[in-house]
Amino acid sequence: MTGNCSRSIKRHRATRAEMEQRWAALRAIVAAMRPMTVRQVFYQATVQGIVDKTEQGYAKVKTDLADMRRAGQLPYAWLADNTRWMRKPHTHGSVEEALAETARLYRKSLWADADCYVEVWLEKDALSGVVYPVTSTYDVPLMVARGYASLTFLHSAAEHISDLDVPTHIYHLGDFDPSGVDAGRKIEATLQEMAPRADIHFERLAVHPEQITAWDLPTRPTKASDSRARGFGEVSVELDAIEPGRLRSLVEQAIEAHLPAEQLEVLRVAEASERDTLLGLVERLRDTGLAEFTP
Repeated sequence: MTGNCSRSIKRHRATRAEMEQRWAALRAIVAAMRPMTVRQVFYQATVQGIVDKTEQGYAKVKTDLADMRRAGQLPYAWLADNTRWMRKPHTHGSVEEALAETARLYRKSLWADADCYVEVWLEKDALSGVVYPVTSTYDVPLMVARGYASLTFLHSAAEHISDLDVPTHIYHLGDFDPSGVDAGRKIEATLQEMAPRADIHFERLAVHPEQITAWDLPTRPTKASDSRARGFGEVSVELDAIEPGRLRSLVEQAIEAHLPAEQLEVLRVAEASERDTLLGLVERLRDTGLAEFTP
């Protein structure tokens, strides 16, 4: 006589030594490539064989990174998360404080006399913290489209571009999957439609099939449920799969192609001088009081 019986599946529970080894490997990844998103860390961990390329592997990395930060083993600032934010008016306690902060944050326009205008468009909000250090340095707008950009967002961008007297160069970063590729095409077509007289040059920086092969990027099956999947191919790649340093380098090279090599350094010298002038005003205010600055 035979009967049905259930057998529990024993899962391997990592020993303390194995966990510490995995933590050390994850920390090394983030230390070398920061700032990163959790998903970028996961992809790099799969490349190095630290975890499997599965949802369970992603969950393990996500849990480890949270535990490492709580334990003081990983600085919070090393991981980027721009999907959550707050709104609050920027205020100051005094005129002196306002001037001091203005001096500290003062930036001189890098593109005021340039013969072109540059924007970087990003599909994923979560990756904005990874790319922003580059676009901020070069005074370039970072446009986060979140996949298919809304008509309101596109109309606002098109209005600004229409008012320019120089060519506009737009660089797009998105997933290599049916929707990611189509979203980039849609952004380009809509901007051309809404700003018909503007000189717009649109270029997709990543992800390209050539990059997938050259950089051996982790892939995933194309979702059959995507209405645009027909004829696309079996393999898709997320933008997160590109190493953060390489992603930032792509953006930096694209921007620098439009700037004279010495222009950024000249601007930084002028910026420092003008910042010193502002700091001088703060010192005068401290020494003489507000009366000297009142009309």
